Amino acid sequence: MPTLPAGPRLVAFTMIGWLCLFYPAPEMARAAGPGDASTAASGSAPARPRQVLSLSQAQERALRYQPALRQARGQTEAATGRTEQARAGYLPQAALTGSYQRTTGNFALRPGSTPNQNIALATTTSGWSTNTYNFMAYGVSASQLIYDFGQTDGRWRAAAANRDAAQSGELTAEQQALLAVRRAYFLVRADGDLIGVARDTLANQVRHLAQIQAFVQAGIRPEIDLAQARTAVANARVQLVSATNDDAVARAQLNQTMGTFEGVDYDLADSSLPVVAGEDGPVEKLVDSALSTRPELETIRRQRRAQELTIGALRGGYGPALGAAAGATEAGQDFGHLVPNWFLGLTLNWPFLQGGLTKGQIHEAQGVLATLAAQEDGLRLGVRVDVEQGQLAVRAAKATIAAAQEALASARDQLRLAEARYANGLGSVIELGDAQVAFTTASAQDVQARFNLSSARAQLMAALGVR
Repeated sequence: MPTLPAGPRLVAFTMIGWLCLFYPAPEMARAAGPGDASTAASGSAPARPRQVLSLSQAQERALRYQPALRQARGQTEAATGRTEQARAGYLPQAALTGSYQRTTGNFALRPGSTPNQNIALATTTSGWSTNTYNFMAYGVSASQLIYDFGQTDGRWRAAAANRDAAQSGELTAEQQALLAVRRAYFLVRADGDLIGVARDTLANQVRHLAQIQAFVQAGIRPEIDLAQARTAVANARVQLVSATNDDAVARAQLNQTMGTFEGVDYDLADSSLPVVAGEDGPVEKLVDSALSTRPELETIRRQRRAQELTIGALRGGYGPALGAAAGATEAGQDFGHLVPNWFLGLTLNWPFLQGGLTKGQIHEAQGVLATLAAQEDGLRLGVRVDVEQGQLAVRAAKATIAAAQEALASARDQLRLAEARYANGLGSVIELGDAQVAFTTASAQDVQARFNLSSARAQLMAALGVR
C-alpha cells in the first residue's frame, strides 16, 4: 500500500484520528455487542419503569421476613412458655377424676375371719367368688404448695431471666440481619456502578478500534495495532459479562438477606448511611458505649442471672416441701347409692436420701455458670476488637475515597493525553491500551471506595450495638 509524504501524512493522521474518535464507524459501534448504548434500536417501545428499592425498604423486609430473625422470635415465645410452666407450681392445682369398673368383690381374708367380717362382697364361704359388680367413683382433688425452700420460686425466676435473655438474643438477631442486608445492598450498588464502568470501557475500546482500523486502512498504522485493538474490545466485552453476572449474584444475595423469594428486576435508590456518632473520636469512648449497648452482652448477663437462680433452686432440694391438699369423692355400685367422702390435710415430702443427686445437679449448674462467666469475658474482648476494626474501616474508607478520586482524575488525564498522542501519530497502541487500563482500574477503585464507606459504617453500627 503506498504511503504519504511526511507532511501530508501527519495531517491525514490527525484528521482521521479525530474523526474516528468522535464519530466511530457504525460497524465498529455494533462490535460493542448487546447491552451497549450504541446498539439501542431506534423507535423501540419504552421500557417499563423498574421498581426502585431503597435501603430503608430493604431493612424493613429483612426485619419482617428474615428466617433467622423469625426463628429468634420463636425462641423468645418458647422461653415465655417455659416461664409460665415454671410459675404453675406456685398456683393451686385441681383435678377431676372419675372411674367405672366391672369388678369382682373378693378381698383377702384375715386368718380365722369370714368374708362378712372383711366387708367382702363374695357370698361363698371359701373367700372368693366369680360374681362381678358395678363400681363407680367420682371426685375432685386440689393442692397448694406452701413452702419448698425456694425450689419453685427459683425455677420461676430463672425461667423469667432466660426469657429476658431470649429477648436480648432477638435484638442480636435483628442487628445481624440489618448488617447483612446493608452490606448486600451496598454490594449491589457497587456492582451496578461497576457495570457502568465496564460499559464505558467497552464503548471507549470500540471507539479506539474504529480509529485504529481507519489508520490501518490508510496505511498509517501496522496490522498489529488492529489486532491488539480487537483483543482489547473482546476483553472489555468479557469484563462487561463478568460484571453483569456479579451483579445478578449480588442481587440474589440481597434477596436472601431480606428473606424474600421475589425476582431481582429492580433498581436501588441512591441511599447511604449517615455519619456514626463518634466515628472520628477516641476509641475508648466507643468501646464503653458498645459494652453498655451490645445485646449479646445483655443476653449473657441474663443467662448468668438465670443460672445463679437455678443453683439457688437446686439447693432447696436439700429441704422438704410442705403443701395443703383437699378432696371429695362419691363411690358406690350404682348412681342412686353413691357414698360421699372428703378430706383435708397437709402433705410433707422430704427426699432426704437421694444418693447425691442434688449435690451433682448443683455441681453441674456451677460449671455452667463458670462457662458463662468465661464467655462473657471473651465477648467483652471481642466487642473491643469489633469496635476498633469498625472505626479503622471507616477511617480507611474516608482516606481511600480521596486517594481514589485523585487517581481517577489523573487516569482520566492520562487517557485523554494518550488518545490525543495516538490521534496525532505520536503515541503507540501500547501506550493507549495502558492508559485505558489505568482509567478502568481507577474508575473501579473509585466505585469501590465510595461504597466501602457505607459498608464500614454498617460494620461500626453493628459493633456499637445501634440500629
